[in-house]
Amino acid sequence: MDNLPGPGRPGWHTGGVARRFIPLTEVSEILDVSAAQAYALVRSGDLPAIKVGGRGQWRVETSELESYIERMYAQTRDFVATRGDQQDPDAPTAP
Repeated sequence: MDNLPGPGRPGWHTGGVARRFIPLTEVSEILDVSAAQAYALVRSGDLPAIKVGGRGQWRVETSELESYIERMYAQTRDFVATRGDQQDPDAPTAP
């Protein structure tokens, strides 16, 4: 995906210009979750966002999305470290 950050490219980009805020539709695409799941992350406070405009469109600051992703990586590392010897109920099973 062209707007993913990379070396020397912090944040998301459109036409070479870094974007500070992105809509929830893009958040859901980036995280590969449904729009309802992205909205739930915002409503729960797990992913900070703001409402802008007359219609109250949700926007997520790209740095907040990056922080959320880093927190999820940390939680996953902790989960694996503390429960690595137990079977993960979400893990795929062999046929």
